[in-house]
This record gives sequence, C-alpha cells and structure tokens, in this order.
Amino acid sequence: MMYDRPIPGQSLTTEPKNAPYENPPEINNVDEALMHHIDHLNNAEAAEDILDFIEAGVDVKTLTEAVMRSAVMQGVHSVDISLTIGPVLHEFIRGIPLAAGIDFEDGFEDKEVRKVKTYSRQIASATKMLKKLGVDDAPTQEDKEPVVEDKPTGLMARRA
Repeated sequence: MMYDRPIPGQSLTTEPKNAPYENPPEINNVDEALMHHIDHLNNAEAAEDILDFIEAGVDVKTLTEAVMRSAVMQGVHSVDISLTIGPVLHEFIRGIPLAAGIDFEDGFEDKEVRKVKTYSRQIASATKMLKKLGVDDAPTQEDKEPVVEDKPTGLMARRA
C-alpha cells in the first residue's frame, strides 16, 4: 500500500516551500477562517457526508480535527487559527446530527462507554436494515446489549 506521507528527511531533499503548508497561509484572520469553513460545510452535500461519517461511528471531535488538519495541510490557515476556531466549528458540526435527530458521540467520553454506544448503534442500524428487508425475527437491541463492568477508579486503582 502506498502512502502520500513524507519519508523522514525527505524535506531536506526537496525544494523548500513546495508544500502548501510550508508557505504563508491564505487566511490570517480568525473570523475569515471560520466563515471559510462554515461556507464549505453549510450545504446539503457536506451535511450528508457528515451524517454518513457519524452513522459509521466517527465522533464529532474527530471530524472537527480532520477538517482543521486538512485546512492546515492545504495552506488555508495556520495551526494557531485551528486551535482558536476549533470549538466553534465543533459546535457547528455538532448541530448537523442534532438537527437530523441522529444519535452521535461528541468524542469526549470514556473509550469503554463509547464502544458500548457504538455497538448499540450498530445493532440498532442492523435491526432497522433487516426489518426494512422483511426479516421479522431480527435480534433486538435489548437481546444483544453488552455488559460493561465497573472498573475501580481512584488514586490507588490498578491501571490497565
């Protein structure tokens, strides 16, 4: 499998300022950068893509970070601007599944809790799909709910 990532030391063998992120960013204003992202995400196609990712189990934090990294790599704005507009963009992206009435993860929960929620969402999606296909004896979400054991927490708890 071929990756487009640079090999360590490759930047020393290529012409400087070849990559977009090695040049000054196109946008230096926080407000302009935020409006740039909102304009790109405020259409039906982008909303549909976001909903597809969320239904696949990607959390809003990861989506927001992906949008920010992509903009930095393309030379749209700097990392500093990403850190500044990240929370606002997170709330904007979060509003899309909220408006659609879709259950989603913010990305700030415990990993074990997130696994259980993702599993439950997948069972619900599979059940809905089976019922749509006419299979009546599909397992319900209650039948397949995984059990989460309470782990000891605190200063002296054993770490995994």
